[in-house]
Amino acid sequence: MAEQTWSTAITKIEPNMVAVRGYCIDELMGRISFGEMVYLVLKGEMPTPEVGRLMDAILVSSVDHGATPPSALAARTIASGGAPMTTAIAGGIMTINRHHGGAIEGCMRVLTELVAYQQEQGCEALTAAREKMAEFRAKKIRVPGYGHRVHTDDPRTRRLFALADEAGVAGAYIGMAHALGQAMKESLGRELPMNVDGGIAAVLCE
Repeated sequence: MAEQTWSTAITKIEPNMVAVRGYCIDELMGRISFGEMVYLVLKGEMPTPEVGRLMDAILVSSVDHGATPPSALAARTIASGGAPMTTAIAGGIMTINRHHGGAIEGCMRVLTELVAYQQEQGCEALTAAREKMAEFRAKKIRVPGYGHRVHTDDPRTRRLFALADEAGVAGAYIGMAHALGQAMKESLGRELPMNVDGGIAAVLCE
């Protein structure tokens, strides 16, 4: 039987050698952070130190969401029954969906749509956001990444945007995220603060 091989641009495995995106992994170990490694795998190039720091900040911002979210409750409940920790963690992960923990991708899709619409119409970000918000309300579409049951000004989002500005990557998507928040406030008559999922979405779009 002929030997089968798979081709990928991400990794290369040979006897006594492991490479990721052309970099020997043992040479990266101890030299770059986990956030920088994630960027390298996804983008195929090393980030600048500022962008690497921003990637690390995104990971750090996601670490603690308290003991009450559904994923944490599920994990705690499973663990309390004597199940192994790995089983409890798997149970918590299984609760993640577009309604809980999955807002980042949904918000990225919205921001991408709005920035494309803005460019197509040749208008200001706030104008595009207002027009799209009216469309969302008419179609009863809920915009992910906004609103929080505890925070009125999510400190994680504020910090991420500051770091994005320092890294020189704050642009159309972060601008649109702010414009959408303003359009939402005008449309709903109340403020829905951008939560950390929305902040991460805007930064990842950039």
